[in-house]
Amino acid sequence: MAGVKESPRQRMISMMYLVLTALLALNVSKDVINAFLVVNDNIVQTNENLSQKLNEIYANFEKNYQINQVKVKPYWEKAQEAKVLSGEMVDYVENVRNELIAATENVSIDSAKRISVKNIKKKDNYLVPTRYFMGSSNDGSDGASKKLKDRIILFRQEMLALVDSRNLRNVNLGLDTEGPYYNADGLEQNWETHFFYNTIVAADIPILNKIISDVYNAEYDVVNLLHKSIGQGDFKFDRIEAKVLPKSNFVFIGDEYQAEIIVAAYDTTQSPEVYFMQGVDYLPATMIGQATLLDNVPGKINLNLSARMEGLNKYAGFVRAKASTGEVNDYHFNNEYYVASASFTISAKKMNVFYIGVDNPVSIDISGIPKESLTPAISCGTIKPDLSSNDWVVNVPVGCNDAVVTLATNINGVQKYLGSKTFRVKKLPDPAATIGGKNSGVINRDIMIAAGALAPKMPDDFEFDHSFVISSFTMTVQRGFKVYNLDSKNAYLTTEMIDQIKQTNRGQSVVFENIMARDPDGIERTLSPIVLTIN
Repeated sequence: MAGVKESPRQRMISMMYLVLTALLALNVSKDVINAFLVVNDNIVQTNENLSQKLNEIYANFEKNYQINQVKVKPYWEKAQEAKVLSGEMVDYVENVRNELIAATENVSIDSAKRISVKNIKKKDNYLVPTRYFMGSSNDGSDGASKKLKDRIILFRQEMLALVDSRNLRNVNLGLDTEGPYYNADGLEQNWETHFFYNTIVAADIPILNKIISDVYNAEYDVVNLLHKSIGQGDFKFDRIEAKVLPKSNFVFIGDEYQAEIIVAAYDTTQSPEVYFMQGVDYLPATMIGQATLLDNVPGKINLNLSARMEGLNKYAGFVRAKASTGEVNDYHFNNEYYVASASFTISAKKMNVFYIGVDNPVSIDISGIPKESLTPAISCGTIKPDLSSNDWVVNVPVGCNDAVVTLATNINGVQKYLGSKTFRVKKLPDPAATIGGKNSGVINRDIMIAAGALAPKMPDDFEFDHSFVISSFTMTVQRGFKVYNLDSKNAYLTTEMIDQIKQTNRGQSVVFENIMARDPDGIERTLSPIVLTIN
């Protein structure tokens, strides 16, 4: 999505693309192709889930339209337009996918529509896809990729035109085609080249399906915003109903349960009578003598019940109002609330410690208390809501030995302290330096060259995404009596290193040492050497 951090699937596709361009000079392995198939299956499943999600919001939208067509019609019509635009865009991308398969497999479009990516025979073919997407140009300007890009840009413009200009800041359609994008050497590329130049068909199809996923996301964001813009509070109803509006259905011992009972329509010349009784599911009018009559003002009645007994508490009642005809009608209501002692849990979701310099996910649970009513604080560092989940994120700086998380909540406008919990603070463990997924044993020379760089790998029992960066290393190769010591000032193999690796023979050792890695706080660490034997 435009200006938004890439999702894990997007990062996976980008990483596999970089590895692929290095492997194109070789025979692409079955494992690499299978990896693309797995990515594609996941994206297809995501698209099915998004489609179901869209069906649900359209169903809710239609219900509101049936209730009040005059009020909802402008928004409903725009939602239908968004649905058409999205459908046309998905059809276009699917047609590109079918044309690609047809060209690669040398079959008709109708046959291509029935071929799944798993059944494509020429999964590792990149010449035909490159010719299809790039045309005769180097930048794709006369190929299918440029047409696809132009269509994506037009789709974004048309979808944004459906949104009120005052709400544009609340819409993030994604489908970014501006970049910047870079190749494995750090050189800037345009969108067409980055995704479709020398890309095998087994990778092209997941990329196209990911575009469909982004189209569905864009449709959902626009339709959801249109739905929220309706203003359901403006709907008018044609019958009288008694409504109970509790401030909370969950209260603590010693606090007070509070609720507002309203009449949706009433005569301002009279004050409805409200009767209630605790411990019952229904209050018949015949028991009015045992019920409690609430004090009230016209159209508004407040109900306050003490929270002295733990557990589930029930109550029921009725509102007695006089119609314009003089007839007296009873409108029944009932509700329940739960009384509990203050209890809470604060837990680090991945380990019982906080690590310096990374986002530590934290779960805070209090039954019946919404997240927005919680006020956590930390003695060292920061704690803030995780916008992508219902959790919190803690970040602690260097110098913290322990961090105390304190929890409070707002109950009926009063800040209530709930407790605290202390966590240990540790620095991140050292990663293991690897190349081609290995840091010892034997390795194929071509795989080492294709990897092209050292990568830090965190311990298997460490559940965080690492954020170390290899800043320098030395590669040592001995040939005969001559020893070659070559330095790199970043994580990547230099040209000289690659030349030396190409000249290695079976059984010869390649050593990577003096490996320096920078942790999230910018502190350099020395990692253990990598010793590999060419097979």
